[in-house]
Amino acid sequence: MARSSTRPHVQPADNLGPLRMIFHAASRYPGRMALALIALTVTAAATLAIPSGFRLIIDQGFATGVDPEAIGRWFRYLFLIVLVLAIGTACRYYFVSWLGERVVADIRVTVQRNLLRLSPGFFEENSPGEISSRMTADTAQIEHVVGTTISVALRNALMAIGGTAYLFYLAPSLTGLLVIAIPLVLLPIVWFGRKVRSVSRDSQDRIADVGAMVSEVLGAMKIVQAFNQEDRERDRFAAAVEASFDTARRRILLRALMTGIVITFIFGAITALLWRGAIQVAEGTLSGGTIAAFVLTGVLVAGAFGSLAEVYGDLLRGAGAASRLNELLKEHPAVAPPVDPRPLPQPVRGALAFRDITFRYPTRPEQAAVTDLTLQIEPGETVAIVGPSGAGKSTLFQLAERFYDPQAGVVEIDGIPLIHADPADVRQRIAFVPQEGILFAASARDNLRYGNWAASDDAIWQAARDANAEQFLKGLPQGLDTYLGEGGARLSGGQRQRLAIARALLRDAPILLLDEATSALDAESERLVQDALDRLMQDRTTLVIAHRLATVRAADRIVVMDDGRIVEQGRHADLAAAGGLYARLAALQFDTLAA
Repeated sequence: MARSSTRPHVQPADNLGPLRMIFHAASRYPGRMALALIALTVTAAATLAIPSGFRLIIDQGFATGVDPEAIGRWFRYLFLIVLVLAIGTACRYYFVSWLGERVVADIRVTVQRNLLRLSPGFFEENSPGEISSRMTADTAQIEHVVGTTISVALRNALMAIGGTAYLFYLAPSLTGLLVIAIPLVLLPIVWFGRKVRSVSRDSQDRIADVGAMVSEVLGAMKIVQAFNQEDRERDRFAAAVEASFDTARRRILLRALMTGIVITFIFGAITALLWRGAIQVAEGTLSGGTIAAFVLTGVLVAGAFGSLAEVYGDLLRGAGAASRLNELLKEHPAVAPPVDPRPLPQPVRGALAFRDITFRYPTRPEQAAVTDLTLQIEPGETVAIVGPSGAGKSTLFQLAERFYDPQAGVVEIDGIPLIHADPADVRQRIAFVPQEGILFAASARDNLRYGNWAASDDAIWQAARDANAEQFLKGLPQGLDTYLGEGGARLSGGQRQRLAIARALLRDAPILLLDEATSALDAESERLVQDALDRLMQDRTTLVIAHRLATVRAADRIVVMDDGRIVEQGRHADLAAAGGLYARLAALQFDTLAA
């Protein structure tokens, strides 16, 4: 799907069609739906029975004169109706609210499951903050629709239909006039509903913008404060909030106008009809109980139609939320397992090959990141990839883990083309240490077990020792159970990097990818991390991206890239003597160090 911004393109709709997704999720619980529908029907019927009770009290109880027993019998009947209404309402609230919460939970899990299948390229084109907003704000809107709006809509629809039928039974001529007025009510509902739908979608988008901005700024708070940009970010956030408010104000105004016009039409019609009814009572053609029941039922019917006009806007907002979530559900991974994946060979060798690779990132199709590249890495070999920024070094890692497929050529592990293998099997044979140790807001134990969730404590501590992380881990307040904070904020950069190395050790994969794992460290941390890397690299096929050439002089082979191509390869001494790009880069770095 082509996109021109960080938010997936959405076609505006003016109907409730997207709510089918919600119904499909709710249909997994037919028993609960049936109980909720029964409770809705009972409460609607009990509500409509109340005017009938008053009619009997007036026409039957008071007609007998001052007879406490006769009057009491009809009041007991009315109290029974109220009791049924109370029990039915409680049951309705429980079952409908349960369905709302359950549907939202299922939708969140389903969307998250699909998001985990998508390739990293999807999250480069779409803001994670905006996606997070869909998972929270939009699902909350759906919970409101399922747990409240649909319930109110169904109950009022039943009351409107049943009440209209009862009105025909009480006074056909008066009710006929009422029915004529119904189309006058429906027309503004439909017209305003379409307007509300469009503005509601805009309102949800503006709220998503606010959420994404909050996430972005809080995640970069040190940069914001370091560059004294608090005032700018405050103004930018205030502008986003104001844009959200202005959109919400238009939505509220439209809904207010729609509700006001509909209620005016409905109660105006009711008033006119009651005027006519009062004349019939005076003429003796209607009883006092009948006109009382007609008034009460008419009010209930008018309220039901008025509520339907109001909840229609909520249903449209729910449809908008559902359509946004449905987009995430319909996304398919750009890199998917083949129908009949080929198993990777056993025993594992760890050979990695790039053959005639040409690749362009989906977000930059006009520029090739790698062009006609061929590189064979033998089992157990350590190969360093060097070159200027933008040369295509990190792209090799992306292709090796099959986050992307090349437009031309083939990537192989142990002789099997990756496009024929299951991506999960490919990644099982690879351990990755990024330039900055990426940790989760969890305990040290869980962050380490990310490399191998079944690892025992003994294995975890052994990996920590090999990564020079044991000492500081034992010094944490709760040891391995210490919460590390968002992104491992409670640890230093060197400590985070050593945890990332320990995680890779627990992975125990035959192929190791190192993305300049020591570039952001001080001298002491770099020494500890480099010692840990040396142990990690033993007996593994290792591909190292390096900017500091001093760290890769001992590599079995150095591959020099420039503008997406391999321009040189060999040992450090040979490349330094060849006078090419590597020699120039080495001269710049080593001369600077010497100075």
